[in-house]
Amino acid sequence: MGIVEEKNKSVIVTGARSQIGYYLLPRLIDSGYKVFAITRAQADERFLKSPSLTWVRLDIGKNGFNGFGSGDAVNYIHIAPLPLLPALVESLHRLGVTRIIAFGSTSRYSKINSSSNRERAYAKALASSEEELAKKHHQLGVDWTIFRPTLIYGCGMDKNITTIANTIRKYGMFPVVGEGKGKRQPVHADDLAMACVRSINHPSTYNRAYNLSGGETLTYGEMVNRIFDGLCKKRRRIKIPLPLFRAALKVISFLPKYNYVTEEMADRINDDLCFDHSDATNDFGFSPRGFSFDKEFIK
Repeated sequence: MGIVEEKNKSVIVTGARSQIGYYLLPRLIDSGYKVFAITRAQADERFLKSPSLTWVRLDIGKNGFNGFGSGDAVNYIHIAPLPLLPALVESLHRLGVTRIIAFGSTSRYSKINSSSNRERAYAKALASSEEELAKKHHQLGVDWTIFRPTLIYGCGMDKNITTIANTIRKYGMFPVVGEGKGKRQPVHADDLAMACVRSINHPSTYNRAYNLSGGETLTYGEMVNRIFDGLCKKRRRIKIPLPLFRAALKVISFLPKYNYVTEEMADRINDDLCFDHSDATNDFGFSPRGFSFDKEFIK
């Protein structure tokens, strides 16, 4: 089924100051959309200004869309945490939204059997949110698409690739459990932004979920080596015993900046975390780039 021509090219974007939003907003504007960008804080200088872009300061986690009156937006792209979305769909429907694109995560699958209660709860919340969104379609007729990215990188806002890069830059080395043989498929945030633009009015993507992985599969160790190369640093991977690495991560997790860290991250370094994106390629031409690291965004 081909692309449908839109009469109303307006879109609400939540999580607009995220790394996906960084690339998505200009792509939407270049494609002729009027964009209402939702943010809990004020926009910063890294994000563009445009007559087609309206920034709206709103905490949807606390207030939903109370006080928001775009009036004419029919499209909604949810880059905020997926578990927030089901409770928002009815209010979005009342605003006139008929099309939703939302971002989940392949963590729905990779963390469901984690030994961490927090990680298992997160995976279950992702799965439950997807199921609830499907129910809302049947109740309200709102068409949805869910994207489940793998390891996102691109502009220095992520907590994975950028954390590795910052460690290398600061210490000149990076600790790895064993050989770091687990396979990874890092996906660039700009490729995810392009996926939104290509699918927003593409009926073949309606009411479907897609895994979105990067264009290259490489081991964790190889990925770390690419980051060394991007920083123009000599490759120095230090092998650390698993128990020691787990203990270090537990200590680090008490720091507010790293409260997202879990011991189980060490366990997954040698696990394969690969997902097929061929459905996305077939349905809307998803063609992600291979992995390379650009130090431009590392401060």
